[in-house]
Amino acid sequence: MSMFCYQCQETAKGTGCTIRGVCGKTDNVANLQDLLIYVLKGISIYSQDAKKLGIRNEAVDKFVMESLFATITNGNFDAKYFLDKIKEGLTLRDEMKQQFLQAGGELKADLHDAAIWKGEGQSEFAAKALEVGILSTENEDVRSLRELIIYGIKGMAAYAKHAYVLGYKVEDIFDFMQKALAATTDDNLSADDLVALTMETGKYGVDVMALLDKANTTTYGNPEITKVNIGVKNNPAILISGHDLKDMEELLKQTEGTGVDVYTHSEMLPANYYPAFKQYQHFVGNYGNAWWKQDKEFEFFNGPVLMTTNCLVPPKDSYKDRVYTANTVGFEGVKHIETKDGKKDFTAIIEHAKKCQPPVEIEKGEIIGGFAHNTVLSLADKVIEAVKSGAIKRFFVMAGCDGRMKSRDYYTEFAKDLPQDTVILTAGCAKYRYNKLDLGDIGGIPRVLDAGQCNDSYSLAVIALKLKEVFELEDINELPISYNIAWYEQKAALVLLALLYLGVKNIHLGPTLPAFLSPNVAKVLVENFGISGITEVDKDIEKFMGTASA
Repeated sequence: MSMFCYQCQETAKGTGCTIRGVCGKTDNVANLQDLLIYVLKGISIYSQDAKKLGIRNEAVDKFVMESLFATITNGNFDAKYFLDKIKEGLTLRDEMKQQFLQAGGELKADLHDAAIWKGEGQSEFAAKALEVGILSTENEDVRSLRELIIYGIKGMAAYAKHAYVLGYKVEDIFDFMQKALAATTDDNLSADDLVALTMETGKYGVDVMALLDKANTTTYGNPEITKVNIGVKNNPAILISGHDLKDMEELLKQTEGTGVDVYTHSEMLPANYYPAFKQYQHFVGNYGNAWWKQDKEFEFFNGPVLMTTNCLVPPKDSYKDRVYTANTVGFEGVKHIETKDGKKDFTAIIEHAKKCQPPVEIEKGEIIGGFAHNTVLSLADKVIEAVKSGAIKRFFVMAGCDGRMKSRDYYTEFAKDLPQDTVILTAGCAKYRYNKLDLGDIGGIPRVLDAGQCNDSYSLAVIALKLKEVFELEDINELPISYNIAWYEQKAALVLLALLYLGVKNIHLGPTLPAFLSPNVAKVLVENFGISGITEVDKDIEKFMGTASA
């Protein structure tokens, strides 16, 4: 095999991509990503020891965070980006080492190779990458737990970066990411030690989502119940995708008065719910659906597209010249908008838009969202009364990711077939499987409550914990809430670990269980937390509703 990657749900044959990523990344990019993770482990070894001596290097914290984010699925496909990052990382590692020594630190006799390896040039990098990839950990269970931790901190890095650009950071979160990276080089840690570290990853997952929630709502206000237009207007326009609300803000400011409209796409849809963005008259709605349909929908949009984060599908030549990337997103031959002094200049994409035809209308109507924790808790009396009266029998958390697989039609059918006295709580792009269905409401409460982006799964946890308090329950699992979560990439892996840390049990995870879970690790999750896969819609609904025959 020329590569090995199994970090996403769509990995080849459900076991691992070995020639080219299903996501579109080449074997060269996949291997360079593995080597970058290896370099981060070396940096983290020194950083961990240096912090014990009171030494903190913010450049290291930022580099580790951004590099982890860059290796997330569908984020960056540009080999040159990773070559440059590896070189930068090796330099930073040596600087960290010198800081440690100058502070009186003493090097360990048995330093891990990640802390001492030196490589120069692409050929040496390519050779080393093949030695240090996922399969270099021979024990299947240890490998499984190490990768689960790394995928968790990749998701953590994504959320930490979104908070960071808004001026919010918690040093403990940076410290944990580096602690976790260094721990994956320690062969003395047992499987039990790694299970404990996995749960700790969930703890910091809750912390980082709370931090980002604070950053977003303090900066842009609490999301409001909003009807979002999904049709089009007659002006040239820019489509913005991804998750970065700071980019959303800057784009709206810079396009004001230019005659160019702005539409959100996929995970940027929840930007429509924030009060701060509603002041812009040229912010006119959402265009399209989940990330995986972009290769068709970008064709029809006509104008330029700004990818602020994952998920990018390798662009077709027919519209590649209209795609712009920012932050850690990259693709060879695609224009990248750099950040300078914390800001971006979107002049190029705005001028490009002015020369384009308006979007082709692909649908009409409105969708409703904005049901983050602040909104739902403001309706608490109404919700509680509906539960007490029996008008609402059960809530279903259907957060997570969407993807290409035909088997994901399950989630559309599941939403359609749920009893009329149930409500769906959602966040992430999984909602595109059912957020345009006419599922009605219960006493004015919509049957689909969209909290926002994947990171806004935190809102769903806050809602559950508040209901637990109101109903004076000892255990969160006593609530009439069931979890049927779809996953695709590493941010969803972190959300899962966060839910497990909060004590949530009996989560259904689909459309398939992660390939990176070894049979023994999967067994631990099943026995300790009741994790299970999906089966058939009617059988799963009967099980959730407690109506299945014995």
